[in-house]
Amino acid sequence: MNIFKPEGQLISEKSNKEAFESPSSLREACFTGKILEARAMLCDREHNLKVDLGCMYGIIPHSEGAIGIDDGSVRDIALISRVNKPVVFKIMGFSRDPEGREFALLSRKAVQQECMEEYVSHLRPGDVIKARVAHMESFGVFLDIGAGINGLLPIDSISVSRIPHPSVRFTAGQIIKVIVKSIDEFGRLTFSHKELLGTWEQNAGEFTAGETVPGIVRSIENYGIFVELAPNLAGLAEYAPGVQAGSHAGVYIKSIVPERMKIKLIIVDSFDAQYPNPQLRYYTDSEHIDHWIYSPDKCNKIIESVFC
Repeated sequence: MNIFKPEGQLISEKSNKEAFESPSSLREACFTGKILEARAMLCDREHNLKVDLGCMYGIIPHSEGAIGIDDGSVRDIALISRVNKPVVFKIMGFSRDPEGREFALLSRKAVQQECMEEYVSHLRPGDVIKARVAHMESFGVFLDIGAGINGLLPIDSISVSRIPHPSVRFTAGQIIKVIVKSIDEFGRLTFSHKELLGTWEQNAGEFTAGETVPGIVRSIENYGIFVELAPNLAGLAEYAPGVQAGSHAGVYIKSIVPERMKIKLIIVDSFDAQYPNPQLRYYTDSEHIDHWIYSPDKCNKIIESVFC
């Protein structure tokens, strides 16, 4: 079992809360090397993090803030951005400030090093893990896979249906499943997500010709309009004036053609709306995938992913 959860998941657990009840419970956590989580209250001029431990405060020195801080491979923004958010740490000892108040010396880097050695270093391409959406950019999603260690999910690996920005699929802090796509020589991980959202046949099996269903307009081409019916399924509608990318729509399904991997649609209506992102549906519970084929057996075009 992976004990190295993404930051933010440990803070509300009973055993974590109990560690902050008294100085003696914090000393016990220090002695046992317990991994704890609490809120970072501020980042000072030297980029040390001050952490709220309830019965006292804690300090994560700049050099103990993250793996890579010392050699510059991780920038100080990684620490500044933790203010008012949960951070994981181990208690390394205790000291007193100039006013005589006792405080705890903490290390986030120690937890990350343990996470790298005991968890991340054992991951292989094709492994399916849970991760937290930490930050989104136009090119992809930075994921916290444990103890604040990040990996990248590129935007073209999120779903088969192309999207303009990851925020149309995810929300910050969301826990999702991803597949390890690659690990480079420096140990940096890249992930994929679309292989968990079902094949063309699995998605198309949710629809029937003759139905009118909801969709989202994803792109407008000279030859027609692509409408997303599900994250891994889009159909092509006949051109209709006034339709814009990003609009919601009601679409009539003319036909479903597995041999050509096509769904033909007619747009009944299109409109602007602010609906929440639909809940993701994962079509597999497997913890490892070597090979995934999106396209139907009867289709000449093969779309696949190979991880082994």
